[in-house]
Amino acid sequence: MVIVMAPGATDADIASIVGHIEAHNGQAFVSRGVMRTIIGVVGTEDVLETLDVGGLPGVAETMRITAPYKLVSAQNHDKRTTIRVGGVPIGPDTFTLIAGPCAVETPEQTLEAARMAKNAGATLLRGGAYKPRTSPYAFQGLGVAGLRILAEVREEVGLPVVTEVTDAADVEVVAEYADMLQIGTRNMQNFGLLQAVGRVGRPVMLKRGLTATYEEWLMAAEYVAQRGNLDIVLCERGVRSFEPAIRNMLDVSAVAMVQRQSHLPVIVDPSHAAGRRDLVVPLARAGIAAGADGVMVDVHPHPETALCDGAQALFGDALDELARAVATIPPLLGRTSAAHLAG
Repeated sequence: MVIVMAPGATDADIASIVGHIEAHNGQAFVSRGVMRTIIGVVGTEDVLETLDVGGLPGVAETMRITAPYKLVSAQNHDKRTTIRVGGVPIGPDTFTLIAGPCAVETPEQTLEAARMAKNAGATLLRGGAYKPRTSPYAFQGLGVAGLRILAEVREEVGLPVVTEVTDAADVEVVAEYADMLQIGTRNMQNFGLLQAVGRVGRPVMLKRGLTATYEEWLMAAEYVAQRGNLDIVLCERGVRSFEPAIRNMLDVSAVAMVQRQSHLPVIVDPSHAAGRRDLVVPLARAGIAAGADGVMVDVHPHPETALCDGAQALFGDALDELARAVATIPPLLGRTSAAHLAG
């Protein structure tokens, strides 16, 4: 069961309902979104049948959700959700470009990449301070020093920061510096980490796992929502396939399908899907045309010297081509650029 609270519901109203649920041997999970608060109820069929909360103060409506993911299901929202990151919208009425270096290397490199991203129309800056890599000998990121660089660059260029957190122990410190916390594909089912970011009060970007089904992806989002955070953006970044010519296969059908299953925004990451620069813009166009709420790409001023994923980083003509796609295709689909709103 899901209980949707009215916009004017008070903390006392919410506490009263939670107490009522627990008094009837149910469990209550409060999730506070930008627009409304939802209380998820878990219990046996007998418990759910005996609950009568419809007349309690602050309750707008109650509903039974058949999907296994209760809070992120489209069944409890009459329209899709818009998430705001540092004031930047990600949702069905807008289109948002997120861009920046895959890894923070130096202050100079990060600042130059951020300026490139902003000139291309980006309204959010991505950059990795913690980098989980396949090889333990590869560059693992600068850690807290990288977070400080991102915060300094944010002040310089005015773009809110999206950065990955890889360990539940680091959630608090990353949240001090970042406007949005990213959960990478390798951690999609790191349930302790998902619960930790759900409690910290920052918007979350949840990347799809390499072999995850749509339901597994949404159940991972449910872990975040169940701990009180409905400000979640889902990111399709390619799944593992049998084809060796590309790093991963961008599942464009995920955009349309998951937007029907969930009220959460869905974006695509063509950089990590393709793994090669010449395919990033075509895949970005495909994601935009499929209805993605945003695109996230890697940008680097000198990809030939990049410490991480230089082969997929955009610069020069390729970045200009992406900027044209971002400026021209979304309006054809009735979307307003988040950059236009910011300007």
